[in-house]
Amino acid sequence: VQLQESGGGLVTTGDSLNLTCVASGRALSNYDVAWFRLAPAKEREFVAGISWSGGTPYYGDSVKGRFSVSRDNARNTMYLNMNNLKPEDTVVYSCAGGYYTGSPYDVEDEYDFWGQGTQVTVSS
Repeated sequence: VQLQESGGGLVTTGDSLNLTCVASGRALSNYDVAWFRLAPAKEREFVAGISWSGGTPYYGDSVKGRFSVSRDNARNTMYLNMNNLKPEDTVVYSCAGGYYTGSPYDVEDEYDFWGQGTQVTVSS
C-alpha cells in the first residue's frame, strides 16, 4: 500500500488546516490507520488513530480537543482536521497504516506502511 499526504502548509496561530492521506495499491479498509508527527531531533509522536471500521478514534494528549481524525473507506482516504493550531504543531505529519494495530493505535512499530509526510508550519 502506498500512502500520499496532502494539505500541509503555512498558517497562523489559531487557524485550521485539513490533511488528507490517500491510499493506493490496496484497500485501506483492511487496515487501522493513524497520523504521527515528527519534529527535528525529537521522537515521532502519535497524533491520532482510528480502526479499520472507523470506530472510536484516539488522540495524543497534545492534540485532544483540537484535532479530529476520520476516514472514508469508499474513497481509500483518511483525514486529519486540525483546529486552533499552535506554533508547537509545526512539524511533519505522516499517515500510516497497519493490520489490526489495536486501540489506542499509538504504537509506531505496529504500522506497516507510511506516507512521505507533509509539512505544517504555524506562525505565531
